[in-house]
Amino acid sequence: MIPKRFRPAAIAALTVVVASGSMLAYSATAVPGPREADRATADNFARIASDVLSQRTQALVEDHAGHRNSGQTATKARLSAKLKSDQDAALASLRSRKTRLAELGEAYTDAKTRVVVDKATVTGGKAVVQVTEQTTLTYKKLRGDEPDTTDIGTKYQLTLTSKPGGAWELNSISSQDKGPVAVNEPVAAPVNVVKDDGNQYPDGTPASTKYPATPKPKAKTGGAYDYAAMAKYAEKYWSSYNPAYRKFSGAGGDCTNFISQALNAGGWKAVPGSTTDYRNWWYDGAKQSDSWVGANEWAWFTLSNQRAANLANVYQADIGDIVQVDFNKDGSKDHSMMVTYRSSAGMPYLTYHSTNTYRKSLASIIASYPNATYYAYRT
Repeated sequence: MIPKRFRPAAIAALTVVVASGSMLAYSATAVPGPREADRATADNFARIASDVLSQRTQALVEDHAGHRNSGQTATKARLSAKLKSDQDAALASLRSRKTRLAELGEAYTDAKTRVVVDKATVTGGKAVVQVTEQTTLTYKKLRGDEPDTTDIGTKYQLTLTSKPGGAWELNSISSQDKGPVAVNEPVAAPVNVVKDDGNQYPDGTPASTKYPATPKPKAKTGGAYDYAAMAKYAEKYWSSYNPAYRKFSGAGGDCTNFISQALNAGGWKAVPGSTTDYRNWWYDGAKQSDSWVGANEWAWFTLSNQRAANLANVYQADIGDIVQVDFNKDGSKDHSMMVTYRSSAGMPYLTYHSTNTYRKSLASIIASYPNATYYAYRT
């Protein structure tokens, strides 16, 4: 992602000391220090998170007679009043998304959601929990050649409060990923809008999102690039990152770094030079050009070097092509994705980092962000 200029994330620390005279004062009733949750408590946290996230996933699944809610857990999470309201709003939003997807010719017949606790810390009667959700949705074969499934890996943070009798009440659940929402995650209001700096860049031409699109076939073999190798690389490392490259998940997002790796695997050649000149594109063991990791810089490099051209309609994108999104329409591209599968009916399926996602249909992206600005690149 990393819109405009790549900058490392800033980290701030705050230390609070309470003193009485020259001696530190401690109260006999002080809240116990943080401790790692025991296994049984962590498992309970996982069930609570799974209940909430499974409900969201199942809101997208086609209803039919005898359907068993395979993603639901038996436990019903206890939610704070505010979170209960937020969950009801999320489920309504996702049901609306299911309707929009149906209008675009997409549906899901089944879903499975699994939650693993990465870290759980308890301080007094409060808990902060980091979890990873892995969700698999099964595509309904409406056109006949959809992929079997789409898979999403999302990290969340939970906050909980203990209640009498040993129960835990969930107060909040928030995604920790920087990319587009997972297909089972509601869309939040835009934040941190970046004002255009007024400088002129080769930003490219936005693509239409009208479906279906006029076909624009792509010659996938015999040219300078190996598009099958690009797709194979992306689908191999969508969840387990290639250790040969640095990760940028905590510094603005890993999405453009990831597509650069896949393009490199398919034959894109480096252009050496300074790190900040967007006309250069390269990576080595110690650093990389801004265009390797920045969504805007990648687009500027690509268009100015004629590595790729903009497509008129985003649904024309084919294997190895790139789709970028400006979610809040502020002129700064926010996210980069690669097409790794395309159905014969003309639906591209996208694989990307931040949020780590495998073969998500373009229709589901547009159903989540119908008012965003999209760019498509024929590589």
